[in-house]
Amino acid sequence: MKTSNVIVIGSGLAGLMAASVAASRKQKVTVLTYGSGSLPLTSGAIDFGSFENLLVHHPYKKIGSKNIDAAAKFLCDIAAQANFPYVGKSSSQIPIVTAVGTLKYSVLVPESMNAGNLANKKKIFVVEIKGLKDFYAAMIADNLKKYFPEKIFETAKLDLNLLGGRDITCMDAAQILTGNEQILADELKTLNASEDDAIIIPPILGLEGNSSRAAVKSQLRAEIFETTCLPPSPPGIRLQRAFIKFLQSAGVRIFENSKVVRGVVDGKKVTGVVVKNSVREKIFHARKIILATGGFYSGGIQMREFDNPFEPIFDLPVFFPEGAEKWSNKNLFSDKPQGFSMTGIFTNENLNPIDENDKVVFENLHVVGANLGGCDKIFERSAGGISIASAYKGGIL
Repeated sequence: MKTSNVIVIGSGLAGLMAASVAASRKQKVTVLTYGSGSLPLTSGAIDFGSFENLLVHHPYKKIGSKNIDAAAKFLCDIAAQANFPYVGKSSSQIPIVTAVGTLKYSVLVPESMNAGNLANKKKIFVVEIKGLKDFYAAMIADNLKKYFPEKIFETAKLDLNLLGGRDITCMDAAQILTGNEQILADELKTLNASEDDAIIIPPILGLEGNSSRAAVKSQLRAEIFETTCLPPSPPGIRLQRAFIKFLQSAGVRIFENSKVVRGVVDGKKVTGVVVKNSVREKIFHARKIILATGGFYSGGIQMREFDNPFEPIFDLPVFFPEGAEKWSNKNLFSDKPQGFSMTGIFTNENLNPIDENDKVVFENLHVVGANLGGCDKIFERSAGGISIASAYKGGIL
């Protein structure tokens, strides 16, 4: 019977981060994942939210500032090893251009999306690709003028002859341009942009690392920036592949299409988990378990009846704001957190799940990421920061 030091359940940002941290400490790690993870749905940028006026069960209270800073550095190191450099630190705010032309400020940002230097440019070119869905250069330029009214904006529409003229996504374009970057570089050269200018393009510079961007950038005088996009997101996929590359090099076993259905429990210890596939059930044994299955949006927390949420693998206690009036605000886009978003598992400072009496449920089970309750991560814009910081602490415990 093989026993891992650590089993990580889930392969989203928190799961991959926790597995990478544990593996970096020479632990024998197994990752069990049922889906493809959430990173392809994200921009690749990491937001941390505020560290002030935190509620008593806010995850940051349990994680601690030292681990928050260490988590930011660890993610940047992992990305750099995969030639996908990030900029920023836990106390920074870096602008990126969204797909509609607004500026969004994040803490950790892929270097290719760092728009911090836009204010120093004379002319800003916004480039649209023929056939690329949901990217409109004129709209982006008009909205950016509100931030930079003194700048000269110019739009362009390039025909790269991708996929015979049918509509494509950013992921399609990034996949096709990998190894064919010269097509894009030749078209961008026709803009005659100088070193005092900037070129804004959709995120189509490859699906892995920074080599596609480097190939194009080396032939241009102007700086080139990628925007965000609707999912699937190439920068999110690049970060996912950076983690997977590290895990594979560290000898971590990753089992895909592995649905964990229940834990194997001995008192207050979890000795393993039961995985069910189409043929049979199999038990994976470990000394420590990290639960990173996400919240409501990914099925890590479920609810068949109102006011009765549950965690489906270990049947952990789930905090929920009781009463329909506390479930949500009357206005969805209000200036207050949504009650349902506070739902999740409470933990002690070791990220062990606790019950309503603050008693530890399982001593070797650590809860990380969107499973954690006590805050509205969307309202706070803290989802990414909580994911990597809790995962970092879970991985070093």
